[in-house]
Amino acid sequence: MTFQKMLIPVAAIVGTIIAGPAFAAGAKATVDAAKSAGVVGEQNDGFLGFVQGEGDPAVQAAVAEINAGRAQLYRQAAAKNGVTPEAAGAAAYASVVQLKLRPGDYYQTPEGAWVQK
Repeated sequence: MTFQKMLIPVAAIVGTIIAGPAFAAGAKATVDAAKSAGVVGEQNDGFLGFVQGEGDPAVQAAVAEINAGRAQLYRQAAAKNGVTPEAAGAAAYASVVQLKLRPGDYYQTPEGAWVQK
């Protein structure tokens, strides 16, 4: 399956990765605050990453919790679409995550540089 053909099925499976019920409200609130502060951003592989530093332990734990949930969704999407979890994560980033970025959020370019929207 080509990358373009995979985008729609993957998006359907992982469309809830940012605001979905799979993540604890506390972790989401912590990550949202860290995003607003420019500490956390969206990596080009579909996971959260640290724009600068590593954040405090609460932010690290919240990022780990959300990334674990995303990893599970990407594995499910990969199994249903016959691709790797990495390809599913990249497709989710391209088709879902980038569309939900708010002004001021940081994200990674395909080359890995952090950019503020």
